[in-house]
Amino acid sequence: MRITVVRGDITTQQVDAVVNAANERMRGGGGVDGAIHAAGGPAILEDCIARFPNGLRTGEAGLTTAGDLPARWVIHVVGPNLNAGNTDRSKLTSCYSGALAVADELGARSVAFPLVSAGVYGWPLDDAVAAAVDTLEETPTQVEEARMVAFGDRAYVVLERRISAL
Repeated sequence: MRITVVRGDITTQQVDAVVNAANERMRGGGGVDGAIHAAGGPAILEDCIARFPNGLRTGEAGLTTAGDLPARWVIHVVGPNLNAGNTDRSKLTSCYSGALAVADELGARSVAFPLVSAGVYGWPLDDAVAAAVDTLEETPTQVEEARMVAFGDRAYVVLERRISAL
């Protein structure tokens, strides 16, 4: 699998699936979650309600339609909220390996990922990047491209440095 990095908006990525950094309720929220729900339209929320009436637990992954997004699917993952005391790094890495497993079930060949938990959930940027890139590199998958989408300059620089060292 090829791991790439771009600076930009995950909602505009021309890929088979985009990964959403969701919350446990699966009803939309802020950050990446809010942007995906806003750009994808009401079909994403309707599918979340139908497929996840009780939400998802931290570290889990599940899929919905992508609604109006250019991608075909949204793979929702729930990262650990460090600011709420969830320090279990394995929950963070399971977001990436779980998303790849869902992508493989779907036959997705290109997947765009945000840096899960690195925003409002407070995970330190350097470790969020290490967890993402190492897990993507080590997880067996049929996905051909895992595209890391950095929203800010600092995240882009840290991702670029880590990926270029592979």
